[in-house]
Amino acid sequence: MKITALTLAAGLLAFLPLSAQAKIVRHVEKTFTVQPGGTLKVETSGGDIVAHTGVGDQVRVVAKQTIRASNDAEADEVLQKLELTIAQQDNNVVAVAKYAGKSAGFFSGVWPPVTVDFEITVPEKFNAELRTSGGDIMAGNLTGTVGARTSGGDIQLGRIEGEVHASTSGGDIKLEQATGPVKLHTSGGDIEVGAVLNTLHASTSGGDVSAKIVGGLKGDCLLSTSGGDVEAVVETGAAFQLDAATSGGRIKDRNLTITVESGGHGKTKLKGTVNGGGPLLKLRTSGGDIDINGTAAATR
Repeated sequence: MKITALTLAAGLLAFLPLSAQAKIVRHVEKTFTVQPGGTLKVETSGGDIVAHTGVGDQVRVVAKQTIRASNDAEADEVLQKLELTIAQQDNNVVAVAKYAGKSAGFFSGVWPPVTVDFEITVPEKFNAELRTSGGDIMAGNLTGTVGARTSGGDIQLGRIEGEVHASTSGGDIKLEQATGPVKLHTSGGDIEVGAVLNTLHASTSGGDVSAKIVGGLKGDCLLSTSGGDVEAVVETGAAFQLDAATSGGRIKDRNLTITVESGGHGKTKLKGTVNGGGPLLKLRTSGGDIDINGTAAATR
């Protein structure tokens, strides 16, 4: 008997657990009254985290539970092992979802049998510590320190009036603006920074890095990638030491007043003093081009 690809696929689906195909969605919602300057702490296994900026003095937390179950009774049984904490601790709000047990006997992607996504509204003046093991993270405009970490998703941040630390093992990072020191790292995606007014360390192992540094450099900055291009935009009046090098491309510099120490335009290395020197701007790539562009001072 000839077995076609369609027949084989249908047979495989017949052996998949029903809980892997059927889903039930439930929501848990809580609201807390806080003061400016508190911290939102969120942690989930495999779900997305979205933090909106709201008006007022309240933190509203919505936990969306997506349960792999064919009926409510099965869903209730699955949720017995879910540790869901949504609580206020002093002026901080904690939202944590953890599922007890191990993934033995389950195919990759099936465990845990419930995924919890968090959608949260916080006051503008609030800190955020956001962590997920396999989802995306998105945060709006905040005045405070922001930390974001995911093992397998993208990170998107708005205008942050404060310090930013963000890392992902398998996605892109996009930051609209930050006034504090910024550290960004991804092992498998691109990094895009609209504007940073302080120090910046941005590194990726498998994508492009582009960033605009507004005003003079406040300290040493690093943009690096192992497998893509690097693009840096600075103000024409900024004073710094430039150290740019690539193993597999060329360096382009535009609108810079630079005293070259080694290398040059169109070569694989360019090192020199810009506008009399200052903090170090280090640009590195092993497999792409480097473009550093001077531009007029931005209106802030």
